[in-house]
Amino acid sequence: MQESAARLRASTALLDATLEHMDQGLMMIDEAGVVRVCNERAIALLDLPPELMRSGPDFDEVRRHQIAREDFARCDAALREQVARAPLSTHPYTYERERPNGTVLEIRTVPLPTGGAVRTYTDITARKAAEAQVAHMARHDALTGLPNRALFRDSLDQRLAALRRHGGTCGLLCLDLDAFKAVNDTLGHLAGDALLRTVAARIRACLRQEDLAARLGGDEFAVLLGGEACRRSAAATAERLVAALREPVDLGGREATIGVSIGIAFAPEHGVDSDALLRRADLALYRAKSEGRNTFRHFAAAMDQAAEERRRLELDLRLALQRCEFVLHYQPVHDLASGRVAAVEALLRWDHPTRGPLAPAAFLPLAEETGLIVPLGEWVLRTALRDASGLPPEVRVAVNVAGAQLRQAGLVSAVRAALAAAGEAPERLELDIAERAAEGAVAEENGRLADLAALGVGLAFDDFGAGASSLGALRRLPFGRIKLDRSLAASVTSPESTGLVRAAVALGRALGMEVTAKGVETEAQLARLRDEGCTGAQGFLLGRPTPFSALLPVLGGTVTHPGRRRSRSA
Repeated sequence: MQESAARLRASTALLDATLEHMDQGLMMIDEAGVVRVCNERAIALLDLPPELMRSGPDFDEVRRHQIAREDFARCDAALREQVARAPLSTHPYTYERERPNGTVLEIRTVPLPTGGAVRTYTDITARKAAEAQVAHMARHDALTGLPNRALFRDSLDQRLAALRRHGGTCGLLCLDLDAFKAVNDTLGHLAGDALLRTVAARIRACLRQEDLAARLGGDEFAVLLGGEACRRSAAATAERLVAALREPVDLGGREATIGVSIGIAFAPEHGVDSDALLRRADLALYRAKSEGRNTFRHFAAAMDQAAEERRRLELDLRLALQRCEFVLHYQPVHDLASGRVAAVEALLRWDHPTRGPLAPAAFLPLAEETGLIVPLGEWVLRTALRDASGLPPEVRVAVNVAGAQLRQAGLVSAVRAALAAAGEAPERLELDIAERAAEGAVAEENGRLADLAALGVGLAFDDFGAGASSLGALRRLPFGRIKLDRSLAASVTSPESTGLVRAAVALGRALGMEVTAKGVETEAQLARLRDEGCTGAQGFLLGRPTPFSALLPVLGGTVTHPGRRRSRSA
């Protein structure tokens, strides 16, 4: 008997120890509603008075104590009423609630066969915080903390659904940073990330509490205006954003300056569907970029027509590549010392089947935006080098290379293949790189230019003077020629432009580069450019762009058809 009693005491002690060291709180209530067991963990989790719980209280007495302490204040009304006043469930039941101190508990009730129940309390605060963090990350941009595209789209959908049911208006702003790529490429991705965080903070600072800002991706942002929207209030917001984002940003001792272009659309005026509204805000954004950047534009119906026209032109461009509708015209480039033609520049023309002849300005910007400039540029390269075989050996062929082509990893291979197919030496080819493309070139693109120079291809820094001409680009990149922008030739007789030309010639001489003037149209311009030291010139005065077959008079009878033996006329 004593042995059995000892075993019972040992078993009870073990059970008590187990209960007191459980990670879960545990409470057992008998069929009469009396709390028979309550471990220390339950007392701590529920912040209950130990003396009350050790006195064998009625379960309702425990709940009255919790109600008096407003322990259920963070529950919604229905749950608060149920857990605070309803009798113990006669079925297994689990729910979660947050205590006033922020602890989140998972509470499980398991009825006992004899009546009463066992209730366990598990602290799930950390788990719920982790779940909330995962949910937040799924709906927010990790870099800036702003809502991401998914959350913004859901918010816009909900706002438009409410607008369709109840009426009202809302305004949408689409933002795209100006010159961000140049900062990212020049200073590196870490600096670019820091810049985007600063941009996000400035956007937040410009908005009201009811406005929703989001990062849609890359350097694209959007704002959903809260409340009723009108053109004046939307414009005021856009003006604040433009002003804030044009301010310089300190990136670890290096200053960066960008801007922002903004498109604005309204519901229901411009649509009550998310896709339509976003598309029209994007069209207004595109107009802001095309009209100078660092500004904003409201959507107008004419923009839809322009977008449709652009879509048709893009389709026509793709078909034109397949149908070989493009032709090359050539403009002679004269050596001013000898008076002879030193090169011909290949200029693209498009004989559109319904619109007639189109100048490059009508389609090349679209070709570059859509990436079609890459296959189109390769066609120009192959065709110009094929035609070069019909020119005198001392006449080079100059081909323009767009920024999108320069960014292509296969540029050097394409040039090498075109030279091999035409059987021409690299020295016959000169590639003209526009100033804006050369200034924004990153390390990989600089490496491609170095590879082309090593191949023996000539490189010209084109349109020098059209923008903020970069001495750094001229010094670090393997250019052999500077081509002055045509605006300098047009105004060369003015003292200011004469000084610029003189400085460019001195710079070219210091760097060992030839200097060619473009856009020469009068004898006076030619004389001044020659006096200032330009070594080459091209323009309408010296020869208009002409098809290859018409080059014979220009080159003094030295042109043959590509692939035929060259001969000189008497």
